[in-house]
Amino acid sequence: MVTLDLRRLRFLREFEERGTLGAVATALGYSPSAVSQQLTVLEKEVGTPLLERAGRGVRLTDAGRLLARHARVLLAAAEAAMSDLAALGEEVRGTVRAGGVQSAARHLLVPSLARMTSDHPLVRVEVSELELEQALPGLRLGSVDLVISDDYDGHPRPRPAGMRFEPLLSERLFIVLPAAHPLAAPGGPVALADLRDMVWVSSDETTGHHAMIVGNCRSIGGYEPDVRHHSNDADVQLAVVRQAAAVALLPLLNLPPEDPTLAYRPVAETDLGRRLFTVTRDRPMSPALTAFLRVVTDQVGRLASGQGRVDTLPRGGEQR
Repeated sequence: MVTLDLRRLRFLREFEERGTLGAVATALGYSPSAVSQQLTVLEKEVGTPLLERAGRGVRLTDAGRLLARHARVLLAAAEAAMSDLAALGEEVRGTVRAGGVQSAARHLLVPSLARMTSDHPLVRVEVSELELEQALPGLRLGSVDLVISDDYDGHPRPRPAGMRFEPLLSERLFIVLPAAHPLAAPGGPVALADLRDMVWVSSDETTGHHAMIVGNCRSIGGYEPDVRHHSNDADVQLAVVRQAAAVALLPLLNLPPEDPTLAYRPVAETDLGRRLFTVTRDRPMSPALTAFLRVVTDQVGRLASGQGRVDTLPRGGEQR
């Protein structure tokens, strides 16, 4: 009778999701040779080849794909069992691995981490700055439990199967200019069409933020923007605006409430917005994750009522 080791099955499932031994090694903190050794042991345990050569790399055999499908079910069942056991205890305990885009990490996840330390000291929370595309493999595989991601008007994110997407908050986008710029002087909305000759700063070219800026300059402003500077750090983008006379288009959550060197102006042609949403696996949540999500939602309420800086959406409500 074959005994399947869940740890080795996780290596196989990771390989199915990520496609290379190197990617599995990076995700799990092993060397590629150690990953290969674990999969070789698994092959010996089941008595059939699970990997075959494919050019310079390897790929799953038919047997490997079959066992990876079963591994998905077995690992999910093990996760559910651990969640059920945790629910039996009087105190909430466990681990929550959460990630999010920079503004969400700074204004939602980190404050929630502090609150969890006080309210649920037996829960270990790990926070990372992550884009959704980076986090999806980990979400599918269980090495990430929660991601707070975003999308922009006219540039929705894909919604992969097996994931639960819940709206968290919505906010307006503002054109950010140096305070001394002539267009900042009137204090009213600024037209994208009037920024044709400006140098822009955006997030990395692979992000939705960059696609949003380019798309809106094309469709609303009628030009190809000169996006000369890139950073996923909003503070760096604001520094570029201050010191290099560039222009940015950022959500309210990224903007300091008081900064005499910068001017925040609404877009004249249309009302542009961003939504933050939570992404989790579409299965029952552990008590620890449920508790953390409750704290995150409370933090959104604090931002809305304390600063008036965001428009909240009820969890489970419709995104516009």
